[in-house]
Amino acid sequence: MTNPYDEFYTQLHDIENELQHYEPHFKGKVVYCNCDDPYVSNFFKYFSENFDRLGLKRLITTCYKNQKRNLFSKHDSEKAIMLEYDGFWHGDRSPKANEIGVKKLKSDGDFRNVECIEILERADIVVTNPPFSLFREYVLQLIGYDKKFIIIGPKYALGYKEIFPLIKENKLWTGYTSMSKDLLFDLPKNIANEMVSERREGSAYVLVDGIVKGRSESIWLTNVHHQKRNEQLDLKFKYKPDQYPHYDNFDAIEVSRVNNIPIDWEGVMGVPITFLDKHNPDQFEIVGFRKGDDGKDLSVNGKDKFTRILIRNRKIITRAKPNKPTGQNNKDLFNEGFKRSTKMSTYERNRKNREAAINEHGVRCFGCEKEMAEMYGTIADGYIHIHHTKPFSLYNAPRKPDLNELIPLCPNCHAVVHLEDPPVSVERLKTLLSGD
Repeated sequence: MTNPYDEFYTQLHDIENELQHYEPHFKGKVVYCNCDDPYVSNFFKYFSENFDRLGLKRLITTCYKNQKRNLFSKHDSEKAIMLEYDGFWHGDRSPKANEIGVKKLKSDGDFRNVECIEILERADIVVTNPPFSLFREYVLQLIGYDKKFIIIGPKYALGYKEIFPLIKENKLWTGYTSMSKDLLFDLPKNIANEMVSERREGSAYVLVDGIVKGRSESIWLTNVHHQKRNEQLDLKFKYKPDQYPHYDNFDAIEVSRVNNIPIDWEGVMGVPITFLDKHNPDQFEIVGFRKGDDGKDLSVNGKDKFTRILIRNRKIITRAKPNKPTGQNNKDLFNEGFKRSTKMSTYERNRKNREAAINEHGVRCFGCEKEMAEMYGTIADGYIHIHHTKPFSLYNAPRKPDLNELIPLCPNCHAVVHLEDPPVSVERLKTLLSGD
């Protein structure tokens, strides 16, 4: 656990920007930050300074083999320590050193030893930047002890055989901060000097006001809910064979940009890994990662594609494919028309409301913008359905609807909006019709 490249220290503003999206989850909880040098750790700083505002029950951090008040220590102390803060001292915004309970650990503070596991069992939420060299073990330990967590990890860990199944099973997901955001880290002086002498600026490090900041392909990972998990990805494009090629070695289409996911494709799609930033598990199912049926990387026309996640749209209702004869005949059909009695409840509509809606809006469909008579002649003159944009099932009691809730739709458009629950909005219906 002494890999020097594990000593990347998270900046306070990155912690603040991410954790603001989880604040309700911290109330009454024990937060555990098992990170280096907790006296000056920015994780400890954030939680101790916001202890009362967040309503924390207790804050615990553990230090790996060092208690010197130096952010960039070399882990040369004989004993590791645990810092414990319950917020009830002098009411200061930031705790003083003598207000923090300090306990020397018997072990070296490694998260895998029995002493630290006992501390972990007391915690509700773990928040930290763990050692990347031990990331697999670290995450599996949190999952094994059924802990909530908000942590920073390497982006490449998404492809680990131990990590991706957790993403697929919705046991872990990306944080609120975009995967494309460049996270910078404070560095120990010796590591900073080494990077300046051996690495290229802009790749492994950048200079910020003359200070060397480490760059890392890092992202936030969590199993704590945040608002982005509820957001639906707005799909605008329809499937076109010439724009969405099929993979050579897997039954799926290639989608080169997340924003180009087709609205009407029922099968599996390969999308860039940045899709995880916008993944709503109610909208999409993750079915695989990177490899085809032959165990090799997904390819199109013999060329490997960039890393892809395989997904399926949960919102599309599978329909029979047209123009594909099945070879069936009348012998394959069954008797119909049997009588049976059923008991059911229905919502009563008021015909006067229908008449009022037609008087207000006319009989031109709000979706396809056509009148039935234009397609079928006089036999359909004046014929139209009236759609309730607020379903009866949402009524707490009988009520008088607003005229803007009653809109004319032709039978086809009316059927389409009710293919989903809740019904498709008129705005989205128009998008479907336009093919954009």
